[in-house]
Amino acid sequence: MKPTIAIVAAAALALGLAQAASAQEAAAQPATPGQSASALAPHPQAPLGRWITESGNLEVDVAPCATDAKTTATSTSANAGGSPTLCGKVVRVLANRSMSAPGTDMAAADARPALGMTLLSALRDTGGGDYQGEIYNRENAKTYRATLTPAEPDQLLVRAYVGIPLFGKTQVWRRPAAEHGGAP
Repeated sequence: MKPTIAIVAAAALALGLAQAASAQEAAAQPATPGQSASALAPHPQAPLGRWITESGNLEVDVAPCATDAKTTATSTSANAGGSPTLCGKVVRVLANRSMSAPGTDMAAADARPALGMTLLSALRDTGGGDYQGEIYNRENAKTYRATLTPAEPDQLLVRAYVGIPLFGKTQVWRRPAAEHGGAP
């Protein structure tokens, strides 16, 4: 390795370690009088509510699965914290854009209407703020493992993968404008 490359790599490593240390320090500090404890929390508790897919094609409502909605009142789920299993159903079709060939219309491999289709299923709280389950891709009619991570009040990171999360792709889903104070 050339000496200049080694110096740049060492500087980048030192900068990364310094940023990680300052992030840990900030997380460990208590809230100031004008700052609520919830302002320090980096993620909302669950990905509940409506989300627009990254392609802008669909509006998906994430809620307790229909089977769980009937049983959670009397029992708890087996997942972390006893929270219900979540599902995501298409409640509005906004466009028909291809994700694999941007700029073109999608030719869905699944001929069923998108409206009412369950795209997210078996989402369980992992205990760390993430939800793991499955996502259905109607463009190729395949189901993948998925991890949902609330990123901000109006963003949801959706990572679909095969096998392990390393072999996947992350999308950013956003809340519809009406849900976070904007125009519909």
